[in-house]
Amino acid sequence: MEVKAYLNNLRISARKVRLAANLIRGLDVSEAKVQLKFLPKRAAEPILKLLNSAIANAENNFKLSKDNLYVFKIFVDSGPILKRWMPRAFGRTAMIKKRTSHITIILDEKAASKIKAKAKKAEPKEKELEKPFEEIKKDTAIKGAARKGWQEIKKSDKITPKKKGLGGLAGRIFRRKSI
Repeated sequence: MEVKAYLNNLRISARKVRLAANLIRGLDVSEAKVQLKFLPKRAAEPILKLLNSAIANAENNFKLSKDNLYVFKIFVDSGPILKRWMPRAFGRTAMIKKRTSHITIILDEKAASKIKAKAKKAEPKEKELEKPFEEIKKDTAIKGAARKGWQEIKKSDKITPKKKGLGGLAGRIFRRKSI
């Protein structure tokens, strides 16, 4: 089960945050924490807080064990840019862009929990097993024929195309609608 956590409008540029985020992608939660704790980047602290928040979401909201979690996805998008002005020579100004970023972290389970595994087994696969193989084959042939625009399927399970009055060159010349 995927657990998400977001951090919006972090006042560090996305390019700098991605350097720290790429280090923990795919790691176990405990390894990612250690990696961020000793990383000498300014972006490591907010990412560590976000990781702890995602772990708390998993434990409290979804009753998952933190030993079974890993960083499935982490991505950093650029946020709104604050524009400031700096005076320059000859009375001119230069724009300074103070960039922000949005971070999304998605945690997932290494091994599926027992509750999730039981729910998957009770899905409607039993209904398909009740049908004989020939009926399933016939159903798929009918769907395929409808998709291709064919008119009918004979009882002998052969698919025949629609019969049109004019075919070939005459059919192309005297179409009602032009292509």
